[in-house]
Amino acid sequence: MASGFFVLLDDIAAIMDDVAVMSKIAAKKTAGILGDDLAVNAEKASGFVSSRELPVLWAIGKGSLLNKLIILPIAFLLSAFFPIAVIVVLIFGGLYLAYEGAEKIYEFLFHRKHHVTETVVTEYTEEEILAAEKGKIKSAIVTDFILSVEIVIIALGTVIEKPLLSQIIVVSIIAVVATVGVYGIVAVIVRMDEFGYLLIKNSTKERSILKAIGNLLVQALPKVIKSLSVIGTIALLLVAGGIFAHKIDFLHHLFPEWPAIIKEFSFGIIIGFVVLGIVNLFKKLFRKK
Repeated sequence: MASGFFVLLDDIAAIMDDVAVMSKIAAKKTAGILGDDLAVNAEKASGFVSSRELPVLWAIGKGSLLNKLIILPIAFLLSAFFPIAVIVVLIFGGLYLAYEGAEKIYEFLFHRKHHVTETVVTEYTEEEILAAEKGKIKSAIVTDFILSVEIVIIALGTVIEKPLLSQIIVVSIIAVVATVGVYGIVAVIVRMDEFGYLLIKNSTKERSILKAIGNLLVQALPKVIKSLSVIGTIALLLVAGGIFAHKIDFLHHLFPEWPAIIKEFSFGIIIGFVVLGIVNLFKKLFRKK
């Protein structure tokens, strides 16, 4: 009896060692997409009133966790019984990301002045502000869903030949770490100015390191927020282009001499504008009807 118990403990220890090793490998494989996830979600979670930043981020974070709870069992089932569906889902997700990135560029190039004018002369009611907030939260959760699919699939690919229990543990660990880590860092970014003001307030001397750091954080936040939109758009197109380059055989073998990052960005922006054109065409047709 006792010997059987110790054998069981030894087996559990061996499994946990394997899980630790596989988790490290999966984390390295998903590091790139996690960086893109951070940039995209930081841009999505910015631009709110100071008092609403953390509640909005909490809502997006809960949505992200729910996304992964939905994705994980489906990914395991599809991987086991219908693997081609995983690729199809990834490609459709890539089309959405490419469309969103292209739309941001299009809006910046052709509607920037129009939006600036609206922002200056228009006073929004509280209901309109809350509606816009809900819309942005919904958009962030949808984008997170697609990025979460990519994270889960990449992590799953690193352990696809391992036993099902190991797959579940490793991919679940990556999913939790991705959610907590990404949104934890995003929370730090959007609250930089509040932390800076706190350092300035608690500084007793006119010239001190704490006050200098506080001023730096306060002054840096607007620049960080502005840069997040650019970084997030580039990240969307890179993620989308990476999906196309790795999952569509024709594109995978196209331009083999090009650096991967240029190739993936080119695929993302070209396909994104094609999808944007198709969507805008359908919008015009339905508007006429």
